[in-house]
Amino acid sequence: MPVPMTEILGQSPQIAHLIRTIPMIALSDASVLIEGETGTGKELVAQAIHAHSHRRDQPLITINCAALPIHDAEVDLFGACDADGEVVQAGRLLAAEGATVFLDEVDALPPSIQAKVLRFLEAGECQLQGSHRLHTVNVRIIAASSANLPEEVKAGRFRADLYYRLQVLLVSLPPLRERTEDIEILLRHYLKAFSGKNAVVRVSTAALNCLQQYDWPGNVRELMNLCQRYAILQPGIQLMPADLPVDMQPDYAKKKHEFKLPASGIDLAEVELDLIEQALEMAAGNRSKAARLLGISRDTLLYRMQKYDLTK
Repeated sequence: MPVPMTEILGQSPQIAHLIRTIPMIALSDASVLIEGETGTGKELVAQAIHAHSHRRDQPLITINCAALPIHDAEVDLFGACDADGEVVQAGRLLAAEGATVFLDEVDALPPSIQAKVLRFLEAGECQLQGSHRLHTVNVRIIAASSANLPEEVKAGRFRADLYYRLQVLLVSLPPLRERTEDIEILLRHYLKAFSGKNAVVRVSTAALNCLQQYDWPGNVRELMNLCQRYAILQPGIQLMPADLPVDMQPDYAKKKHEFKLPASGIDLAEVELDLIEQALEMAAGNRSKAARLLGISRDTLLYRMQKYDLTK
């Protein structure tokens, strides 16, 4: 039986859709392209697809295309033969018979071998250096990139035919800033996971609000590193805004009197409704972005939209 996807955490619509989709993708042997910013969990998704596939009893072989040797990338991937046509070095693709190969940072593939990778994707054929004979291999390819591959194609750095052959099945991972409702779930999971035998770090509501407003340029990986840091250095504390890195703290001094209460008073519900409508307009209807503009979670925004009958 496939392993449960316990590490793909979240209840946002994007993640719920991903969890539902992975088993369907896994049933096929079609190539998969996983796109997303650095730290969004592309390798984790590749592992989940492999774990649910009929190849799960074989290894998932990860090849970091950015780390391929500059001069021998072709040999490293496909292998080499001697003058008699005998295989003297089996490349990693040739040695992956029956397995799944994960091409991480596929945008870094040297242009000189992209055509050979395309041929491999189309027919499973490896042409080893020093030989004209083709070796056929049964391998499933999953690729990932944090680069904008269509832009790489336009710039001539990545073959268009290889791009379209890779993305038979396309998985797009959202950045963490677009699924702020998952931040609390992720914090709880990783703070507990890194606590070991120590007391688990707790997060105050005020600190959670700060973290939900932060942009997370490093995405889930950045959040994991933050959790590990606090679990090691400050076990058992309750995180307050002042405990957070400076770039994650709100500027309380500037915000303290940003809004002045008129002497005549206000209609709080009317102000709240107006601000929600402004935020939705500024975010072009994107509720996650609107929630960030208002400094609240997406769930809180949805609740208040229902309150004012704005969900239609």
